[in-house]
Amino acid sequence: MPLPKMPTKPAVILSKEDYPKASTKSAAKSVNSQSASKANLSVANEPAKARSKPAVLTKPVSINHNIAPIAKAPVATPKAAPADKATSADAAAVNASVTTRHKSGASKAADKSGKTKMFVLDTNVLMHDPSCLFRFEEHDVYLPMITLEELDNHKKGMSEVARNARQVSRSLDALVGDDDNDEISKGIPLSKLGNKEAKGHLLFQTKLQNINLPQGLPVGKADNQILAVVRALELEYPNRPIVLVSKDINMRIKARALGLPAEDYFNDHVMEDSDLLYTGLVQLPLDFWNKHGKGMESWQESRNGVSNTFYRVTGPFIGNLLVNQFVYLEPNNGESSFYGQVRQINGKTAVLQTLRDFGNARHSVWGVTSRNREQNFALNLLMDPECDFVTLLGQAGTGKTLLALAAGLAQVLETKTYNEIIVTRVTVPVGEDIGFLPGTEEEKMSPWMGAFDDNLEVLNKSDNDGGDWGRAATQDLIRSKIKIKSLNFMRGRTFVNKFLIIDEAQNLTPKQVKTLVTRAGPGTKIICLGNIAQIDTPYLTEGSSGLTYVVDRFKGWAHSGHITLARGERSRLADHASEVL
Repeated sequence: MPLPKMPTKPAVILSKEDYPKASTKSAAKSVNSQSASKANLSVANEPAKARSKPAVLTKPVSINHNIAPIAKAPVATPKAAPADKATSADAAAVNASVTTRHKSGASKAADKSGKTKMFVLDTNVLMHDPSCLFRFEEHDVYLPMITLEELDNHKKGMSEVARNARQVSRSLDALVGDDDNDEISKGIPLSKLGNKEAKGHLLFQTKLQNINLPQGLPVGKADNQILAVVRALELEYPNRPIVLVSKDINMRIKARALGLPAEDYFNDHVMEDSDLLYTGLVQLPLDFWNKHGKGMESWQESRNGVSNTFYRVTGPFIGNLLVNQFVYLEPNNGESSFYGQVRQINGKTAVLQTLRDFGNARHSVWGVTSRNREQNFALNLLMDPECDFVTLLGQAGTGKTLLALAAGLAQVLETKTYNEIIVTRVTVPVGEDIGFLPGTEEEKMSPWMGAFDDNLEVLNKSDNDGGDWGRAATQDLIRSKIKIKSLNFMRGRTFVNKFLIIDEAQNLTPKQVKTLVTRAGPGTKIICLGNIAQIDTPYLTEGSSGLTYVVDRFKGWAHSGHITLARGERSRLADHASEVL
């Protein structure tokens, strides 16, 4: 692809102090303009009369043939760069707007007046997030006695719900501690255990409330007893906002029907609108090179046996970018396109690296070539040994599993970068469960791994040189290098030099994702695949999914990357079905 003309002399990598400094205010302003990907695209699609071809360097560059690898150059961490600070602040602003939209009327009125609220917690909130007691900032938390009874009923067993119930009970025991009855009735400071962000108090139901609910509601039901407590608290504290927090939709509807404020627990929601999720790529404005090409420096380096071209550019659009984000420019006037990846950011200066074209058959990965722009970006991440954590999102048929498996086989059997592929996924059935499965751990997991078997069959068919015997031997070799593991036995393990693929990661909670990602030892690469539109786990939404959580938390880190695959490549039938059904 045509790129900016190379200078006769390579550039020198600057030290961190020599970069132009950008004010935090301007960087924050530029990043805030990119809070939503739609706004980003609207900026990128602005018509420009200026030519899209990069400007040629006008001033000579000092020579230095001993150029350090780009990985060793000073890289601004997400906390240090003003743009990244603005990005986190912008994400917080987006989350605040989302939660405000779903708050009850009493909660919104309390926010305007500055009053502290009292949140009455349903049992399902405690079992969903055991640390929720410390997530309500300066507001108080009230626990009805029936909530403690339900916690006691769910504490037995080895399920995630039972573990969460036991953890909540331990936290409550530590909070109560040696307090006497007077302190319990007045309220226990939630910051007692060191959670400084929790400035409110924990209150228990210490007396029998007068039940005043409409006739026809059975008093013995737990939900109705909690509603009665909320009604009694409103009468006891007439000047204080009382809000019921529940994950149960029907519970919230029933409360609203009775005129009681109720809302969902959205502290664990990364975002409510999936369109705001980080996509991993951004389209450059058509006049990008005219505005950012002045004083541009470029040079070539060889990394991992591949020669790459780097460009150091400075300009206003840099504040919208993140480290390891992909950028592209596709002019409509017939000129060649530009595809690159952000390698460094410091203020308004960034280093862009050209990409390897995996759409060319000469650069195929285990016989697989990319069929579109996003797949090429994904293969650049999967084949980059400096990228330890990769997340791939996309609808059915976009090639997530095939690309990950092909990259894993190439780096395990060809380059020997990793010594084994480990595949795991969440065992959540779409329909009725078929019951217990016989055999070993791997045999029990085999019905859940049909997608990997299908992709292995495709990858094996691409090898026609050795005939049937050669394909059989290759298949046995591949099988010996792929291990299928269950998520249930991951805690306490450490994977060293492994290529770990987590399929259907959208069905994981943030806590489960943390458990898996922290299993990584030296030399391990983790790939998370998923489609947030196909969540099967109860009480999990697109905003609270563990996959959404890690995509948002890892963006901008120098050793992670993310791409949302946009176009299906399975078949014309599958593409049409995904659009019309």
